[in-house]
Amino acid sequence: MRAFVVTAPGEAGVQDVPAPVAAPGQAVVDIARVGVCGTDVEFFTGRMQYLADGHAHFPLRLGHEWAGTVAAVGDGVDRSWLGRRVTGDTMLGCGRCRRCLTGRQHVCAARFEVGVRGDFPGALAEQLAVPASSLHRLPDGVDDTLGALVEPGGNSLRAVQAADLSPGDRLLVLGAGTIGLLAALIARAAGAEVHLLGRSTRSLEFARALGFERSWTADDQPDLPFDAVIDASNSADLPARAVDFVEPGRRVVFIGLAGTPSPVDSRALVLGDITAVGILSASPGLAGTIDLFASGTLDPRPLVAATVGLDGVGAILAGERPAGAGLGPKMHIDPRL
Repeated sequence: MRAFVVTAPGEAGVQDVPAPVAAPGQAVVDIARVGVCGTDVEFFTGRMQYLADGHAHFPLRLGHEWAGTVAAVGDGVDRSWLGRRVTGDTMLGCGRCRRCLTGRQHVCAARFEVGVRGDFPGALAEQLAVPASSLHRLPDGVDDTLGALVEPGGNSLRAVQAADLSPGDRLLVLGAGTIGLLAALIARAAGAEVHLLGRSTRSLEFARALGFERSWTADDQPDLPFDAVIDASNSADLPARAVDFVEPGRRVVFIGLAGTPSPVDSRALVLGDITAVGILSASPGLAGTIDLFASGTLDPRPLVAATVGLDGVGAILAGERPAGAGLGPKMHIDPRL
């Protein structure tokens, strides 16, 4: 089959590789759509910390935001999965440790992450083999584009849930990328007054096109009290500012990651009686996100600026936008193109 393979920092391309075979407990999925995210870019540039820590190695196959159809199952897997449209969990725990046994497999110390950690091949390929236990069925109302947005959506849903908002509460989202915009859409659907802080003209223009008129830069952000702040940026400076922005007794949620340490003064948390929450992984939010998308409560498909084939992945990872791409932050790959 064809797969996109990164062989070294800045070096990648489509290769012919052996097609996966469903081992016991596994399913092989025909991939229909894959999202490209910032983690993929970090691997492509060689800056991803997992490379330095030994959790990932070149060559590697990326892709952890995906949707497809089950084409084969291994021994011990219910054959009713065959032909089902699915997406899947990125985090694959060992299934034996205390964390896994208490429902926290996404922080299992021995976990694999599809297309990310432990050299587990990702979805930027025609097919992907994963444990059947990691699969989530996609209802008819969740098309391939939405299916590949479930993973980032699960992260954003968890961030909004952690913010502990009530209808009418004022939320500030730092970062107008995919995670930030998804969080903004989810919070707005729940009745929050949403403000966005971004950097680029394009991202803020797009946010306003989605109806977020309260979209600001650091230069024009109004001095308002915020009932919660979600940091979905990659800025090393904003986590500390998030604590300054939030009202005493409320919550700051950290889901973005900077490339360098981003210190937060614990004295500000204590003296403000502020709760700080870190979010890693969509795992506990996947089912809820599928339900949310299926209900039609919100439609995040405008976030996808373009969909190209595997041959276009390298240019996207290098920072190029496909010809005719919209303003949205997300790029999708259809391996069938």
